[in-house]
Amino acid sequence: MPSLQDQLLKAGLADEKKAKALKKEKHKQRKQQPKGATEVNETQLRAQQAREEKTEHDRQLNQKRHEEAQRKAIQAQIRELVAANRLDRKRGETAYQFVHDKKIKKIFVAEAMIDQLSRGRLAVVFVNDGYELVAEGVARKIMERDASAVVVLHERKQDDAASDDPYADYEIPDDLMW
Repeated sequence: MPSLQDQLLKAGLADEKKAKALKKEKHKQRKQQPKGATEVNETQLRAQQAREEKTEHDRQLNQKRHEEAQRKAIQAQIRELVAANRLDRKRGETAYQFVHDKKIKKIFVAEAMIDQLSRGRLAVVFVNDGYELVAEGVARKIMERDASAVVVLHERKQDDAASDDPYADYEIPDDLMW
């Protein structure tokens, strides 16, 4: 198969003088380059740049997919924690109101649960488009994974621990010998 230059000469689109001049110019450029230097082809540079851009795009896409998988795994862990540790509030007759997403929400709980909610022993958690009650320890574990899932968790006070002491009303004598 003849070269492109030969085909152009046969077709009459190029003359021999121009072809020889181009050939000499190319030969001159090759001779002027230092030994060991390779001729840089612009198309190869563009192809290399396109490959690098594609690998960067793919890396970012994989990172997004990984983050999405992580988020789904965390949500599954939260759902599992709540399902295993939620408190039964079916017999609840007293309304407990709280704010979630700038709206006042209401759930029905037992009277004892309201006291525990206010003292920080119970927490309200938003999961599966519903509200559930869990113990404080479980709520703290959920907060480690996703703080936005815990809607209500009051801080415990130091004097709260002393109020649980059944012997708090009894005075300790000074002359007690062990």
